[in-house]
Amino acid sequence: MNKRYKELMRHILTNVKEDLNDEEIIHLLLEHQVSENTQSKKDYTFGQKFADKIAAFVGSWTFIITFLALLIVWMAFNTYAYFFKIFDPYPFILLNLVLSCVAAIQAPLIMMSQNRQEQKDRQRSENDYKVNLKTEIMLEDLHEKLDSLIAKQNMLAKKINGLEAGNSPKEVPKVKK
Repeated sequence: MNKRYKELMRHILTNVKEDLNDEEIIHLLLEHQVSENTQSKKDYTFGQKFADKIAAFVGSWTFIITFLALLIVWMAFNTYAYFFKIFDPYPFILLNLVLSCVAAIQAPLIMMSQNRQEQKDRQRSENDYKVNLKTEIMLEDLHEKLDSLIAKQNMLAKKINGLEAGNSPKEVPKVKK
């Protein structure tokens, strides 16, 4: 295993402070979980939780249909009530004010929720990177071990074939441990 992978493993396993050989590092990788729980909501404040709930509701069909129905009822009532001189005649200035206020309040709440979602996505991405890196290192180590086993198996096959061909054991190459 080359030096680059040792450094990467040490990056993953922040508690490794001493010089270890390759096998010890691989075993530490096997023993330690590098993934983290990114679904924890206990760190959120009341305002953050509230913003998430508002953003979830505002992005739903229930909200859209309800809001459209309220707008239609408002306009119909005030158009009909216009004949009786009620509170918001045709240009619906009060309705425009209400819609502007709703938009002014909704936008920051939705942005807060999106920023938090982006932060969660970043944490998941970092988590995936650590897991993928650990898997890559372990797979490379397995490939090295498999290549070593195949090389030893080939040496043993040559030794067996040499013995069967009548060569003395001294002439057959020895297998290194």
